[in-house]
Amino acid sequence: MTCNRCGTCCKLFMINLNEEEYRSKRYKTQFTEFVDDFEEAELVGANILAQNEDKSCIYLKEGKCLIHDKRPQSCRNFFCDSKEERFQEMISMIKQKLHK
Repeated sequence: MTCNRCGTCCKLFMINLNEEEYRSKRYKTQFTEFVDDFEEAELVGANILAQNEDKSCIYLKEGKCLIHDKRPQSCRNFFCDSKEERFQEMISMIKQKLHK
């Protein structure tokens, strides 16, 4: 599967970093300070990518992902044409957004 790079998912969903991504400090997150304990970071949302004022991903500019080749694993796992049950609600939300 491949990403069609429409950017809609980047406008609708918060992106959770996994422990390795969070600890790498490569990504801007909701908090400006790093929380040492990853479990605590998850509890308080410190592992969520930062968002623009419109709630879109901070790395989305003019409808394109600035870090597409280095995007977090959760972004790599999701595709609009996925048949996986865990993504069906998200896919439905994207379709609704695109058809408005």
